[in-house]
Amino acid sequence: MKRRQFLKSAGSLPLLSYFPADLGGITRELNFGKLEKRTLGKTGRKLSIIGFGGIVVMDATPEQSSERVKNAINFGINYFDVAPSYGDAEIKLGPALEPYRKDVFLACKTTERKKEGARKELEQSLERLRTDHFDLYQLHAVTKLEDVETIFAPGGAMETFLEAKDEGKIKLIGFSAHSVEAAMALMDRYDFDTILFPINFATWHAGNFGPQVLERAKEKEMGILALKAMAMGPYPEGAQKVPKCWYEPLSEPEDAKMGLRFTLSHPVTAAIPPGNENLFNMALGLISEFKPLDSSEVMKIKEKGTLGEPLFSYPMG
Repeated sequence: MKRRQFLKSAGSLPLLSYFPADLGGITRELNFGKLEKRTLGKTGRKLSIIGFGGIVVMDATPEQSSERVKNAINFGINYFDVAPSYGDAEIKLGPALEPYRKDVFLACKTTERKKEGARKELEQSLERLRTDHFDLYQLHAVTKLEDVETIFAPGGAMETFLEAKDEGKIKLIGFSAHSVEAAMALMDRYDFDTILFPINFATWHAGNFGPQVLERAKEKEMGILALKAMAMGPYPEGAQKVPKCWYEPLSEPEDAKMGLRFTLSHPVTAAIPPGNENLFNMALGLISEFKPLDSSEVMKIKEKGTLGEPLFSYPMG
């Protein structure tokens, strides 16, 4: 079976049990003509179910950046996420977002694991994004347990996070992680406000990657933000790659919509689509009238997910 056909049919597979999806603990605010909003854990904030990833404006002109941000705002997006590692995204997003800053939830991240480096990146990001605070500041892409130890050791990045919160420069503290091991360890060490984690039908069903993290985050009443909802898996050898997308995306509208609905049928506040502007715009159109998966769709996507090659697996190889 070709990779691009694996979402088409899985009728020959035995029936599989439902995944434990529900929207318990999530308050949903439906806005006619705009994106649904959901509560972010116990923070009291409400975010649009689709977030604007800063990569959407990476390498764009100032005019393109302003237009893309304006369109997102008009669609009902109030959640923006960016990082210094996204090329020139901070530089482009700052001026484009400035007219709307007081009305949006702005999240930023750092890959620095020590105090001094994290402080330097925080101050640089604040300047580039033309703001005096971040609504959410996150440890970015934590994968190894050694990084968790460094972050919490004396002189680790967590010292900067706590000091900056006292200073009013960050309101909430969160993390993104690309391994179950790191995510669980981080949640053991501190009561984070949010988690940003891949919640994807193939990693969930074929990689055993996600259920245990989601359950733990829900128990802790964290705000749960999702990555990779529109991922199919690693690029096949020789495949033509989509700009700004390091994995093979679900590029057919029907498949992409099912991927997004899988993710957002869990107690997830928001999903961030790929940074490719065409895929991002497609996601907005697909999810404007979100409906959770029904029981027959739950069965189908689980069957299809088991056929996929996941981007991430647990335990780590």
